[in-house]
Formats: sequence, C-alpha cells, structure tokens
Amino acid sequence: MAKSYEEAGVKLEAGYEVVRRIKSHVASTARTGSMGNIGSFGGMFDLAALGLKEPVLVSGTDGVGTKLKIAFAMDRHDTVGIDAVAMCVNDVLAQGAEPLFFLDYVALGENVPAKVEAIVAGVAEGCRQAGCALVGGETAEMPGMYAGGEYDIAGFTTGVVEKSRLIDGTKVAVGDVLVGVASSGVHSNGFSLVRKIVADAGLAYTDPVPELGGRRLGDVLLTPTKIYVKQMLGVIRACDVHGICHITGGGFDENIPRVLREGQGIEIREGSWEILPVFRLLERLGGIPHREMFNIFNMGIGMVAVLPPAEAEKAIALLEAAGEKASIIGRVTDDPGVRII
Repeated sequence: MAKSYEEAGVKLEAGYEVVRRIKSHVASTARTGSMGNIGSFGGMFDLAALGLKEPVLVSGTDGVGTKLKIAFAMDRHDTVGIDAVAMCVNDVLAQGAEPLFFLDYVALGENVPAKVEAIVAGVAEGCRQAGCALVGGETAEMPGMYAGGEYDIAGFTTGVVEKSRLIDGTKVAVGDVLVGVASSGVHSNGFSLVRKIVADAGLAYTDPVPELGGRRLGDVLLTPTKIYVKQMLGVIRACDVHGICHITGGGFDENIPRVLREGQGIEIREGSWEILPVFRLLERLGGIPHREMFNIFNMGIGMVAVLPPAEAEKAIALLEAAGEKASIIGRVTDDPGVRII
C-alpha cells in the first residue's frame, strides 16, 4: 500500500476495488469489433470486423453539465452515466453514424467505490441502449479539486458510416418536412437556468410537485437523456433522410438550422407534439417568455429528422414501431430563420 499517497488523500486500494466492481458492467457492452479487456492502457476496436467499403469515422465528446448538481442533491448517481453516453452518441448519430465504442472520464475528490460503480453502471446501460462497447475510461481521484461528494463525468465516442451514406445536410431542400421524436424530459441542457428557477422559487428537489404527477422534482429532472441510436438507424437505413438534428443547448433556434443550406429556414407548428409538463412548470416558475423557451430547451422534442414529404409517414411508422412518439412538426422553407407558429 502506498501510505504516503493515501495520506495525501488518494486511496489506491479504492481504485482497485472500482475496477473489480465495474468489470461485469463493461463486459455487458461487448459488440462486434470489441477487443481487449478493461485495465489495458488503451481501448481497442477492430474496424475490419464491420466489413465496410469506405468507412468514415465520426467522433463526439461531451459531459453532463450542471445537471450533476441535482444528482448530488438527490444522492442519485445511477442516471448521469446514461446522460454522458446519450450526449455523445446522439451527436454522431446526427451524421448517420452508428456508435461503435465509448470511453468515460470520472473525476472526483474522494473515490467511493459504490458511487463510482453506480455511475459506471449508468454508462454501461447507456452503451447497451446505443449498441456500442465501453472499451475504456479513467477514474481520477483529485483531493481538493471537488467539494465533498462531488464529481464530474465526461465521455467520448466514435461511430462509423459508409461514406456514401453520410448525412451532412447537403440534400436538404425547401419543402422537406421535419419529423420530431419525443424527448424524455429536459435531457442534459439548460440546467444552470433550471437550478436558478428552482432556487428562486424556493423549492427543494425532494418536493413532490402536483404538476408532475406528484413525483419529486429532482427525480423528474434526473430523467436520463433519451438515446435514439437504434430507433433512428432503422429510419436511416429504410428512408431517404436528408438531415438529422440533436436538440441540445440552444433548443430549436440553434440546432435545427445547423443542417440547413444558405437561404433556407424552418417553420415549426406548435401543437403538433406534446410539450411535457416539466417545461410548462419551468416556464411558469421562471416567468420565461414562451418563445424564448424554444431557444433554451428541447420542449419535448429530442431529435429531428429532415425528409422528403413522401418519406415522412414511413419514418413515423418505423419510429412508432420502435416505441417512440413521432410526428411531423414543421417544414423547410425559403425564408431564413426559425418561425414557430
């Protein structure tokens, strides 16, 4: 035992215990192309096992943001790992890529093996939902960097798509329709504002809220970000998808225009999907102008596919068969900007 290191606040034995605890979680994410075992210096993946002709790798990295503050307040750590995976894999999916593998990074002031296991179990669950392998990661114990009981988590993923199937927005045309897929809640964006609204309203995260069906506010806010990979890959393979938008920070106004070409805009018809009660609650408590909500939150739509009108119903049927709520929420116009009607 490295006694001097332990006196400085780093428990090497706890790190070894974490590795023992998470091995089964990591193993549960194995998929075609997975190589090696946890504990190696680098994660490996056999790209040749996929049999692609012109593979294009698409990578993404992200974290969970200040949503973690709610996890700390609720002492719930089983969902944030799913969020970390979702924020990365949904982004590479937007290029038409299938996520292949994922790596996580957890930094904390004190290594509590049971807590780290809960976090990584969430990461493994997210990887299973996305069909990607958890090939490695890092748990960094850094005394003095984080307040008692706090930590940060971030992740990285790489996906692959045949070059001829890459979705980059160049096919988006005026008249294309927007098929929106329902979100599970606030996902992992806008939580600095969410936390301010809750604090200003004098609420506790443990409070049950009638508008949320009597559920505790913190539990609703910790609902994991929906992972759309398997559902959307089915649409991509069966339909002529011109663009995909992951609705994250900046809401509709920032994310949907990212797939548009010069001179194009979008028209969104409010009422064509369900705005979840949590957004109504935040709007009311925060006194936020209704239109501004669409520039901050996902408002109940976590993913948008842009398709020719003739393909829309087929895409919706595939999504509904996969258990998703989907509907046509708008269209591409020749009027630049974002209009919400």
